[in-house]
Amino acid sequence: MQATSPPESKHALDLDSLKVPEVKFWTIWDGETLAGCAAYKELDEDHAEIKSMRTASDYRGKGVASKLLNFLIKDAQSSGYKRLSLETGSMDYFKPARELYSKHGFHFCQPFADYEKDPNSQFMALELSSEVVAC
Repeated sequence: MQATSPPESKHALDLDSLKVPEVKFWTIWDGETLAGCAAYKELDEDHAEIKSMRTASDYRGKGVASKLLNFLIKDAQSSGYKRLSLETGSMDYFKPARELYSKHGFHFCQPFADYEKDPNSQFMALELSSEVVAC
């Protein structure tokens, strides 16, 4: 995010923040090559936030992000969360991410948790059913 977001609008977690108990973090591998990673953080017993979704450049457009997002959604459902939210950039660079989230049922929403309105941010959420959906 260093190259794509202004300093005042960077909300990514650093390595130490990814290690706290409220955060679940996963990776997806192609043999010994890291293809992508994803994480979400518990905000409260009903609400979690996607904090990281990254796909290695050689794996973009190959379904890695969809596979990770489907896994996150399924895990959040099975963990009992009722809502999964995220903050992403409003710039063109983030358009593929916004389209991915929309394709998976996320809708635009107001800032949540400690976020405030920011011209560099867009907020999205997915209401989770109590049924776990096979992915």
